[in-house]
Amino acid sequence: MSSGHRQRDVEQQRPLLDGAEEAVENSCNAKPPHLWFIQDCCGMVCAFITWCLVFFADFVVTFVMLLPSKSFWYAVVNGVVFNSLAMLALASHLRTMLTDPGAIPKGNATKKHMESLQLKPGEVIYKCPKCCSIKPERAHHCSICKRCIRKMDHHCPWVNNCVGEKNQRFFVLFTMYIAFISGHALALCGYQFIACVRVQWRECSDFSPPVTMMLMIFLCMESLLFLTFTAVVFSTQLHSICNDETEIEGLKNERPTWERRTRWAGLSWKNGAAFSV
Repeated sequence: MSSGHRQRDVEQQRPLLDGAEEAVENSCNAKPPHLWFIQDCCGMVCAFITWCLVFFADFVVTFVMLLPSKSFWYAVVNGVVFNSLAMLALASHLRTMLTDPGAIPKGNATKKHMESLQLKPGEVIYKCPKCCSIKPERAHHCSICKRCIRKMDHHCPWVNNCVGEKNQRFFVLFTMYIAFISGHALALCGYQFIACVRVQWRECSDFSPPVTMMLMIFLCMESLLFLTFTAVVFSTQLHSICNDETEIEGLKNERPTWERRTRWAGLSWKNGAAFSV
């Protein structure tokens, strides 16, 4: 680095001056050379459990409650709705887990790269001492991903990835779909329980009454837990997007040095042209 430039090793994010910001952003937005996947044991176990819970809910809804139903259209409509939402939830989970959240190239704080930024004398850039990367504005280091992530919101073990600039919309969709199927499963459990009580648990399921009751109770507990959890996470994510402030920035009470987006612009930017995976 030339003597006219100053470089600081800092952990807390600081703004880059305009002369360096565009060059750093172009470097950070380069496409990753391979599939993004975090090899973290805890995260992989949590992601596997997430899929198992969705498949369990689908099994109970389909084989315990819908297929034994005497109403054809009741079974078809609810089956199509529930399975469609479940597939969308799993697709969103995969996109969140396998999408680069906005990782900054590792070890790009080299003399050659500094010179390529064409910095003016006296301009200040900031470097992460942990991954030796130039930190653009609003980037934070994740100790699990071992990378600096642009607009890092938090690291979620359930998706085995950071939630950042490039995958936050998939995470928001994932929490929304899980909340929908959890609420749907609770409603189906309530209806099925009433139907089974009316016939004294005879012919209300292809399974024995004790097994049917046990499966429905477990599904109710799972659905209630994840409906509450994902509804809270979904609402906090929407709040963060509308206020153009990540969870880390809110916790650190960082003063915004960037121009905040409007609420509609934030939602449009996160969700793209279509609200889909």
